[in-house]
Amino acid sequence: MKKFLLSLILVSLIFSSLFIFYGCKEEEKEVELLGAGATFPQPLYDKWFSVYYTKTNNKVKVNYQGIGSGGGIQQLTERVVDFGATDAFMSDEELKNAPAEIIHIPTALGAVVVTYNLPDNPKLKFTGEMIADIFMGNITKWNDQKIKELNPDINLPDLAITVVHRSDGSGTTYAFSDYLTNVSSSWKKEIGTGKSLNWKVGLGGKGNAGVAGIVQQTQGAIGYVELIYAEQNNMPYGLVKNKSGNFIEPTLDSVTKAANVTIPKDTRVSIVNTYNPEGYPISTFTWIIVYKEQNYGGRDLNRAKAIVELLKWINSEAQDYNEELLYAKIPDDVKKINEENINSITFSGKPIK
Repeated sequence: MKKFLLSLILVSLIFSSLFIFYGCKEEEKEVELLGAGATFPQPLYDKWFSVYYTKTNNKVKVNYQGIGSGGGIQQLTERVVDFGATDAFMSDEELKNAPAEIIHIPTALGAVVVTYNLPDNPKLKFTGEMIADIFMGNITKWNDQKIKELNPDINLPDLAITVVHRSDGSGTTYAFSDYLTNVSSSWKKEIGTGKSLNWKVGLGGKGNAGVAGIVQQTQGAIGYVELIYAEQNNMPYGLVKNKSGNFIEPTLDSVTKAANVTIPKDTRVSIVNTYNPEGYPISTFTWIIVYKEQNYGGRDLNRAKAIVELLKWINSEAQDYNEELLYAKIPDDVKKINEENINSITFSGKPIK
């Protein structure tokens, strides 16, 4: 009887040890997801991923590098990162050149603002045509008659304009140039829309922070940055005339109203030059891009699940952090499309649960 009891105890101890070992092993699994791309949403993503790390009990760490939208698209295409981030949706050609199907998940809405460095930094009004002329080098002084006519109550200085633009492949540049292409025939003909442009004039800065830094250090400078960068650095920005003829200040409300458009299932849509009379005309979605099929490059199911769970969180709870950082939440109709696209992500052809 003693031997029998000892045997039972031994077997029980063995099973207990195995349970503890494998249970702890499962519990201790950690994942570090790698992302890279747009600097436009980086302040928001930094906040999100810090919160998410805590939410997952330090089990899912997201390492995000703001290298510009062009870099994000390239690194995802080369499968260097788990996800890319871009403010310019991928073109048909870029999608065709990718090794597999990529899906776009809109994560937030933001505004590109025209910022400047002038004495007393007055609140200026701009039209799209005027912005195009300035950034093409056709208007070279702040007291140019065209600027004065639009801002008659402001004492504009006899000061040279220094144009500042992005030097890296940038979704911010894409949104900015997409808007100018829509409102200026000369811009459309001579420069056009793109993440990288052949600038006629100006100084280049890397990232939104690089452009903001040069503008701050250069009296008479003008540049374009994401709204949060201007706010964080106490930089002025102008009102921009929209399609309805209204001069609109970039705010959460005016950016949200710009997104009142039909959204296709692939979510690749431009919202610049909005028809909404209260919408800010240089507004844009920003996207996270991932491969629909997650079994590639030696990845395991656990990593694929981590990506899907992160995207589901971004599409729901994470949106509560957007407005405090001056990004608009994605609309409910976009959330529904996102949910469908996230649920379509597979591992070895099977839905990830």
